[in-house]
Amino acid sequence: MVKDFLPISMKDLKKRGWKELDIILISGDAYVDHPSYGIAVIGRFLESKGYKVGIIAQPDWHSRRDFLKLGRPRLFFGVTSGNVDSMVANYTANKKPRKKDDYSPGGKIGLRPDRAIIVYTNRLREVFSRIPIVIGGLEASLRRLAHYDYWDNRVRRSILVDSKADILVYGMGERQVLEIAEHFKKGGNLQTLPLIRGTVVVKDDCPLDEDTIVLPSFEEVRINKDKFMEAFRIIYSNMCPKTAKTLVQKNNGRAVIQFPPQFPLTTQEMDYIYELPYTRRAHPIYDNYGGVKGLETVRFSIVSHRGCCGECAFCSLYVHQGRIVQSRSSESILKEAEIISQEKDFKGTITDIGGPTANLYRANCLLWEKGEFCKDKGCLIPKKCSKLNLGYKDSLELYRKVSSLPRIKHIFINSGFRYDLLIEEYAKDYLKEICKFHISGRMKVASEHIVDDVLKIMNKPPLKVYQRFVKIFKEVVKEISLPLYLVNYFISAHPGSNFTNTLKLAFYLFKRRLHPEQIQDFIPLPMTLSACIYYTGKHPFTGKDIYVPRTFRERKIQRALIQYYNPKNKQLLLKALNISHNKNLIKILSKKHG
Repeated sequence: MVKDFLPISMKDLKKRGWKELDIILISGDAYVDHPSYGIAVIGRFLESKGYKVGIIAQPDWHSRRDFLKLGRPRLFFGVTSGNVDSMVANYTANKKPRKKDDYSPGGKIGLRPDRAIIVYTNRLREVFSRIPIVIGGLEASLRRLAHYDYWDNRVRRSILVDSKADILVYGMGERQVLEIAEHFKKGGNLQTLPLIRGTVVVKDDCPLDEDTIVLPSFEEVRINKDKFMEAFRIIYSNMCPKTAKTLVQKNNGRAVIQFPPQFPLTTQEMDYIYELPYTRRAHPIYDNYGGVKGLETVRFSIVSHRGCCGECAFCSLYVHQGRIVQSRSSESILKEAEIISQEKDFKGTITDIGGPTANLYRANCLLWEKGEFCKDKGCLIPKKCSKLNLGYKDSLELYRKVSSLPRIKHIFINSGFRYDLLIEEYAKDYLKEICKFHISGRMKVASEHIVDDVLKIMNKPPLKVYQRFVKIFKEVVKEISLPLYLVNYFISAHPGSNFTNTLKLAFYLFKRRLHPEQIQDFIPLPMTLSACIYYTGKHPFTGKDIYVPRTFRERKIQRALIQYYNPKNKQLLLKALNISHNKNLIKILSKKHG
């Protein structure tokens, strides 16, 4: 049975016998009906609840035409920039335009505007003056309150204010969007909208009580870095669903109100969402443009869980998906694997069963079940909490069941692993089986750096933990007699990484003949801990001054040091030598570049 895509034109509405839509979703991504794409998940979820939903993907914002093509929705418009922040999608870490967009047909650039949510919403206001507009997705989540914007190099106010939308949904959003739809369906309006967890609204005023905290205003955080850090500390400390309070931030006399986060989804809710009838394809309108590249790596993959308890300082997961891991049942994943295996062009390989961190599937804590986590204690740093139970036994049983399906030849786990959760005795059988059956030659680990001072700022384990893992990994590889290798991810120019620390990293790699390909130039993502440090030059929780590499020249030199082996970096390495005259650097230059 061929599944239908959600309507994208009036012609599609006529096919279904509909005169109008209840909800229209607008996205900065091409329309890909796959559970890895947020717009597809929200669309299918609303459809399953009886709503008539249409999608306008990558509208031409230079005119009104595309915004009119599905008419006026009966309830509201939903707007997102897509799977990534539009500024990240459009620009590199050095603020240069990207050469391709994997979320656009044929990788074509220029199909989504900068600050897409603001642009789309303002266009809608021109066309439909009185219609509720709900914004969501990663871009909205990371910009829901006043935040430092790397591309403007200044503090910007809440995107809800700039876009003039009515409601902002932060987090993954299914419950919030359904509550909003139910409210409007019952005849409610914006004035009668109830308090909905996981949303932000703007009002002329906000009554204050014991469950409300007033943040420093936008006007204060815009000019005062101490006030910015104060606001950040309060926001960061109010991410626990059970204990979080309502946050209020004044902006030009009005109140931006963030209600507490949504409680984590149950396993049953997760199963329901991922068992919806996705076609798992890009819309056929893109076939003549070469399809959508972003789908290629995930088409035959399975999302097993959400959330991450790692709290890496540079990562947006804590701000968006949250710290509590939410997992699907093995039965649901097995069902999806069977569906994938019946696809016409399936060749026998499930490319991934994972989430933000591969080995956190079925991880659980008694506090999580109540929508709570420890306030002053991390789950993984400085070491794994004794109350955190890992789901390694469940994971292995799941992989074995999926592997036994008739048309499945291989299951590879391509999500990254937390190596600090693979060094104890409890992980031995898990690591061995993963390496033997589920690693396609290379295992991804995010080591990020090797200097402990930098790793501490990143909220990552110290070097000795990584070294212990490497030793265990080599022993396992030798035992199973397979040619497996580690793919190490490093971040260049992160706060705390000065020239000396980067040189230590370069020489560490040089001595071990490591040639890392996966180098991420640090980007201060809005509302992350690392972005706060980058902007203020201080750690918000300790007040300690932290060195921040800011100039493009220094950032390029740091990357060149990490990729010392690349001939293209020789001139930058020579510049580094002029700065330091370091003997280690001379050794690298003489051996690698003559």
